[in-house]
Amino acid sequence: MLPAPLDSAPVPYLSRGRPLQLYRHGDRGPAVADVQATLSSLGLLPRPPAEPVFDEATDRALREFQQRRGLSVDGIVGAETYRALAAARWKLGDRLLSLATRPFVGDDVAALQERLLELGFDAGRADGIFGPRTEKALRRLQHEYGLLPDGTCGPATLRALRQLGRHVTGGRPQVLRETEALHQAGAALPGKIVVLDPGHGGHDRGATGNGLEEAALVEDLAARLEGRLAAVGVRALLTRGVGSNPSVAERAAFANETGADLFLSLHVDSAPSARCRGVASYHFGAGSGATSTVGEELASLVQREVVARTDLVNCRVHEKTWEILRLTRMPAVRLELGHVTNPGDAARLADPAFRDTVAEGVLVAVQRLFLPADLDPPTGVMRLPSLPVG
Repeated sequence: MLPAPLDSAPVPYLSRGRPLQLYRHGDRGPAVADVQATLSSLGLLPRPPAEPVFDEATDRALREFQQRRGLSVDGIVGAETYRALAAARWKLGDRLLSLATRPFVGDDVAALQERLLELGFDAGRADGIFGPRTEKALRRLQHEYGLLPDGTCGPATLRALRQLGRHVTGGRPQVLRETEALHQAGAALPGKIVVLDPGHGGHDRGATGNGLEEAALVEDLAARLEGRLAAVGVRALLTRGVGSNPSVAERAAFANETGADLFLSLHVDSAPSARCRGVASYHFGAGSGATSTVGEELASLVQREVVARTDLVNCRVHEKTWEILRLTRMPAVRLELGHVTNPGDAARLADPAFRDTVAEGVLVAVQRLFLPADLDPPTGVMRLPSLPVG
């Protein structure tokens, strides 16, 4: 059973070819049986029910899977959870891996990428997507070790990977590469490219509450941030206009094609309870697996600067494998700026002066990311006129 490729239609498909609905506690049928079989194979569901019913045990197993994989822990099998379940079915050696029209995606690809990185070959981030960078690294390994450099991970290449020892020392290879790339970029902002991604758009208005719409709020915030970035020489690009709503894959592809230095996805949150409030920042990370170190640093800086300049509750920084963070090739952060369903947060978000303050805080965080440690000022003290622009 092959998982749905990343460049397929937004609605994923089950192995039997039926469109995937949202499945949750209480649902039943063949699709639920597929989910239970995968959870069982991963050791999360020891005893699937005799009938394919989404019961309490399945709900707990699915939530544990989502937690482990850095997904939203909602107990719902939606598009991202389905794709993660499909990817988890594959172990290195289960199938031939190569660069196809639609890239192979799975845990086997991530294991291959990790092994290549350990051997000193630049396969990029171990994100489980077999792309051109992974193929190039694989061909280099095959060439250097006397194998047919066909870019296909077959039995001979697998044997070589198992026999070879680790070559890179002093830290995780991709961490070293990310850190060095940040150092080489220099401290000056002019010439850098930042892609701003206002969430939702078009007919999808996102979270709503207290008379506010997420799509409109983040469009305005993106415009304010775009102006401030341009003022200090940064080329700021937006993933969408006011009337459009590109898919996650389209947004990530746009950022990758521009060769952006950073990617900032802007959102506001909502919750069933009006008591939920606060701001949180997210970066790519998969527990003990691959993590964007620079993305984590930027998320921490954004979180600290926004919290220091506002009275929003600090909901802290978290790692996730959401596709908007996983598919982008540069350090990426998703900012969830308050809850429109909370009266206090909503009142702040509705205030243009508050959005100006947030925009300045995010700009300062971007500058601080590139500053050397000895020039890094305390959180909350930098202002737009004091930013170095040369």
